[in-house]
Amino acid sequence: MLDADIKAQLAQYLELLEGDVLLKVSAGSDQVSQETLELVNELESMSPRIKIEKANLSRTPSFSVNRAGEDTGVVFAGIPLGHEFTSLVLALLQVSGRAPKVEQSVIDQIKNIRGNYQFETYVSLTCHNCPDIVQALNLMSVLNPGISHTMIEGSAYKEEVEGKNILAVPTIYLNGEPFGSGRMTLQEILAKMGNAPDASELNGKEPFDVLVVGGGPAGASAAIYAARKGIRTGIVAERFGGQILDTLGIENFIGTKYTEGPKLAASLEAHVSEYDIDVMNVQRAKRLEKKDLIEVELENGAVLKSKTVILSTGARWRNVNVPGEAEFKNKGVAYCPHCDGPLFAGKDVAVIGGGNSGIEAAIDLAGIVKHVTVLEFLPELKADSVLQERLHSLPNVTVVTNAQTKEITGTDKVNGITYVNRETGEEHHVELAGVFVQIGLVPNTDWLEGTLELTRGEIVVDSRGTTSIPGVFAAGDCTNSPYKQIIISMGSGATAALGAFDYLIRN
Repeated sequence: MLDADIKAQLAQYLELLEGDVLLKVSAGSDQVSQETLELVNELESMSPRIKIEKANLSRTPSFSVNRAGEDTGVVFAGIPLGHEFTSLVLALLQVSGRAPKVEQSVIDQIKNIRGNYQFETYVSLTCHNCPDIVQALNLMSVLNPGISHTMIEGSAYKEEVEGKNILAVPTIYLNGEPFGSGRMTLQEILAKMGNAPDASELNGKEPFDVLVVGGGPAGASAAIYAARKGIRTGIVAERFGGQILDTLGIENFIGTKYTEGPKLAASLEAHVSEYDIDVMNVQRAKRLEKKDLIEVELENGAVLKSKTVILSTGARWRNVNVPGEAEFKNKGVAYCPHCDGPLFAGKDVAVIGGGNSGIEAAIDLAGIVKHVTVLEFLPELKADSVLQERLHSLPNVTVVTNAQTKEITGTDKVNGITYVNRETGEEHHVELAGVFVQIGLVPNTDWLEGTLELTRGEIVVDSRGTTSIPGVFAAGDCTNSPYKQIIISMGSGATAALGAFDYLIRN
């Protein structure tokens, strides 16, 4: 089940177990059950602290990770390998008694939750967003006896997935009802459960010297550069990590041959935590106003004050804005081929967008699905020639240019897409099960309309990151920088922080 490299890594982790772990296994005669038994048997053979016991769990095949004499509520229904291998390792360590790398205030918050919460998360092993959810809910189950969590691997439970019309991962259920879909951090889950910091807690904060709005690469870079100047620095972010959390492979980050978005985001967060930076997570800004100090009002009503502000709110996936897109989001309309592609195995799908992202998505999906139709608005594809050559070599891909998407159709889920040939005016309909939207990004600056100078929604900045409001700076993908790249965002964050420090010492 485990290759030599994985076993070598796992052996090192298992040496860190602090107490005995009991794996309760529910298995039948099917292939996944046999693989489950093979996995847990290997785990038992690798550590004297791990024991196995047969059980009748609510799903077969599955296994739970428990302390001796105590059920923790951590269950894996399916094989937690691929991106979920780390989730398995952390579950073993935390159940054994090893302290999680989470702030004590968050641990106390979890322990103080009252009531019974049964979470279920549907995942695919190719999903790089899923482990954050699985690990967060497993941790909550370990810390609070009223909380349980089951990871359900979609390919092992196809009938259950199709019965619930789950067409996007991760999809979370709480006590049998839909709770959420897509990437969520531990703080976001707690906030959705009604455990977010209230406005009074944030209103009481002293004014900052530099307040960074946004926690992506630009925001993290800006905060670190500001904090290193010894000035009072804060970050307010809706989701620390930003867009890179949704990025799988990164091969153009200079000095690092290859990394993945979530791994880089974790590194950024760890680096920020090394400094005296006040991080306010799961908070969304709604208003910016310059008075004696610059005020940033949050959606929960809190108002933060600072001598300078650095805006690094990033960007989000651009929507097609046609009928059916919003209605069928996560019901056939998807934005992440790596995460959701396996759910469409053997089915027909479309990709809207002929740039690099769209063509990379089409190539990726072609290896999983039955057929891919690429719809490009312009007369020709915009992707790099090497990607186009690879695309045209695939037998199960059709490319349609001059195609204006008119509607995504369906009933309870997507069943087709309608487009208009811009050259002839003819309308066409393609029957399919999924639509992947890959048409670029739009800056997260809606809340700044009428406040400072924008161009096409992007914040206008000069070479120092200065905006049209004195004391307000901006960096990253929310600005009019011509190139949207991680390394450029980091550089612009550093520039904005140095610009803000220069402003402070001169004013």
